[in-house]
Amino acid sequence: MKVPENSNEIAIIQDDKWLEPFKETIKNRMTWLSDHEDYLKSNFGGLNKFARAHEYYGFNYDKKLKGLWYREWAPNAHRLSLVGDFNNWNTEANILEKKDYGVWEVFLPDSEYSGKIKNYSLVKVNIQSDGGSHNRIPAYIKRVIQDPTDHSFCGQVILDSDYKWTDKNFKFSKKVAPIIYECHVGMATEEGKVGTYNDFKNDVLPRISKLGYNTIQMMAVQEHPYYGSFGYHVSSFFAPTSRFGTPDDLRDLIDEAHKLGIQVIMDVVHSHSVKNFAEGLHEFDGSNDAYFISGEAGWHPDWDSRLFDYGNVEVERFLLSNLTYWLEEFHFDGFRFDGVTSMLYHHHGSTSFGDYNEYFGDSVNNSAIMYLQLANNLVHSINKNALTIAEDMSGMPGACRTVVDGGLGFDYRLAMGVPDYWIKLLKHKQDQDWSVGDIWWELTNRRFKEKTIAYAESHDQALVGDKTLAFWLMDKAMYTDMSIHSESLVVDRGIALHKLIRFVTMTLGGEGYLTFMGNEFGHPEWVDFPREGNDWSYHYARRQWSLASEDHLKYKFLDLFDRDMVSLISENNTLNAKKVDKLHEDEVNNVLIFKKKKLIFVFNFHPENSIEDYTFYVPKKGKYKVIFTSDDEQYGGYNRVDKNYVYSTQKIDDVNKLRLFIPNRTAFVLEKID
Repeated sequence: MKVPENSNEIAIIQDDKWLEPFKETIKNRMTWLSDHEDYLKSNFGGLNKFARAHEYYGFNYDKKLKGLWYREWAPNAHRLSLVGDFNNWNTEANILEKKDYGVWEVFLPDSEYSGKIKNYSLVKVNIQSDGGSHNRIPAYIKRVIQDPTDHSFCGQVILDSDYKWTDKNFKFSKKVAPIIYECHVGMATEEGKVGTYNDFKNDVLPRISKLGYNTIQMMAVQEHPYYGSFGYHVSSFFAPTSRFGTPDDLRDLIDEAHKLGIQVIMDVVHSHSVKNFAEGLHEFDGSNDAYFISGEAGWHPDWDSRLFDYGNVEVERFLLSNLTYWLEEFHFDGFRFDGVTSMLYHHHGSTSFGDYNEYFGDSVNNSAIMYLQLANNLVHSINKNALTIAEDMSGMPGACRTVVDGGLGFDYRLAMGVPDYWIKLLKHKQDQDWSVGDIWWELTNRRFKEKTIAYAESHDQALVGDKTLAFWLMDKAMYTDMSIHSESLVVDRGIALHKLIRFVTMTLGGEGYLTFMGNEFGHPEWVDFPREGNDWSYHYARRQWSLASEDHLKYKFLDLFDRDMVSLISENNTLNAKKVDKLHEDEVNNVLIFKKKKLIFVFNFHPENSIEDYTFYVPKKGKYKVIFTSDDEQYGGYNRVDKNYVYSTQKIDDVNKLRLFIPNRTAFVLEKID
C-alpha cells in the first residue's frame, strides 16, 4: 500500500475536518500497515499466503509423502505427543519434534497408519510444560464433539471434504443493499431442543426467502463449550459447532441459501476467547501468553475471557487464516466482526467517546487496528463482493472507509445506538411526547461516506433481562389479547408502533437493515438458554413460528407487514439512495415526511391526531398515489388510507404541495405516477 507523502492527501481527512489534528497518527497507522505488509511479503510471500496457516498447522495430508502431518505452535512447551483412539491414547507412541519458532510436528505415514487415523478419529495433544502434563484439544482442530456421558469435549480429525457444491458461481453484488436476517441455528426450532443445520435448511430458509431477506447472519458457528454463551465464548475457532450437525451439513445449508439467492455471513468472534483450560487455548503451551496478552491486560474485565495478542505474528496468522478457512472451506460470503469496540481500545469501550482524542490517544490498541485492516484487505482480496460489518459502538472515524482511504476497511457498521434509542423512548416518554426531530436526528446521524446497518432490535434486545420491542409495547397483553377476536387498546397501539418503528428504522436509519429471527412477527417474551437457573429448560431457547402462521392470531399482521415492507424497499432499491430529503417536520402532530429516490414516506406517530387535508411540500409537480400503508387491514390496520385515490399537487405560496388525510399512528408511501 502506498502511503501519501502529505497527510492532507489522506481521503478520510479531506472528508472530515475534525480529523486534521490527528493526521500524523492516521498517517502513522498507514505507514505501520505498509511496513508490515512488506514484512509479510518478504517472509511469507504476502498476506494471502501468510493467512493459510491452517494448511500447515493442525492435520494436513501430504500427497507426495503419502501421510498425515500434524503440527502445533507451542513455544513454551517441553514436549508434545499426539494421542487418540488410533494409538490407544498412548503418550509415547507419536511424539512431536520441536522445530524453529516454537513449532512442533509429527508425520503419520500411510504405511503405518492407513485405516487407523481417518475422518472423525478422536484426538488430543498431550502437552508437557511447567504447568504439568495435560491432554488438550489441538488449536487448529476442525471438529469438536462432546461426550454425552461426562460432557467432556474431544477433537476429531477432519480431512478434505468430498462435498459437491452447487453454488460455485454464486456471487452477491455489493450494489445490492444487505437486508439481514440474524439467526441462531440451535434455537431456530419450535421444539424444546437444539436445532440442527438440516432443520434450519428445511424449515427456516424457505421462510427467510419468502420474507425477502437477502442475507443471513449466522450466530454461534464457531465451537463453544457453553451453549448459553450465544456462541460468543469460542473455544475452537476452526470447528463449526457439532451441536448442530456435521461440517458438511453446514455446507449444505449455505449451498441451499445460495440457491435461493441469499448470501450467508458469519458472526465471527476474534475479539476474545473462552477462558476454559480443557476446551480452549488458555495456557495452551503451559504459559499465560502464547495466544493471549500476558498479565491483567490479557483478561476482559466484563466478559471473563482471554484477549488475543494481535501484535504477535503467530496470533495474527491464526486469526487471519481463520477468515480464509471459513470463506474457502464453507463458502461464507463475509463476516460480522463481534466486539470490535473491545478490540480497538485497551479500555474495551468503557468511555463516552465524546471527544475525537478518544479515537487516537494512548487508549487505542494499534495492533488491533492493524489486524482489522489486514483482515478486511484479506477478505476482500479473496472475494471482492464479500461483506464485512463492524460491531462498533465507539464510532471510530474511518472504520467503514477503505484502508487506502485511511480507514479500517469495513463495508458497514452496526447502528448500535438505534435500538437503544427506541427502548429509551418506550421506557421513558409518553407517546404524545415523542419528537420527530429527535427521531430524524437519531436515524440520520452517521459518519459521512460510511455505510450503516440499521436495526430496531437484534439478539441483544431479545435476551433475558431485556425485552423485545413487541414485549415493551404489549407486555402481558401478548398472553391474552393477540386473538383477532380480542379487542385491546394496548395491542392495537403495540402493533401500530411496532410497524412504524421498524419501517422508519429501515427507510431512514442506514444503507442496510437487520432483524433478529422471529422479531419480524413480534416474537413474544425473551431468549434464555438452558441453564441451572431455569432448570435447564429450552422453553425460551426456541422460536414459536406457529404464532405467525395461525390465522386467528394478530402476529400474522406483523409478519405480512414485514414481508411487504422488505419487498417495497428491495424493489425500489431504497437503501442505496445517495441522499434523503426531509420535506416536513411537525412536532405538534408528530408528523415526519421525507423523500428517498422517487418515493415519499409519510409517518404520523401521534397517538390521537388524525388530520384532514394535511398539507405539505413535495419537490415535483404532478399526480401521486399511495402504494403502501401500514394501515391496511391485512397488517392489522383500519383501512383509513385510500390507495386508489390520485392526489394532485397544488401551487401554494409558489411551491408544490399535496393535501391529504393523515391518520394517527400510520405510515404510508407515495409515488409520483405522472
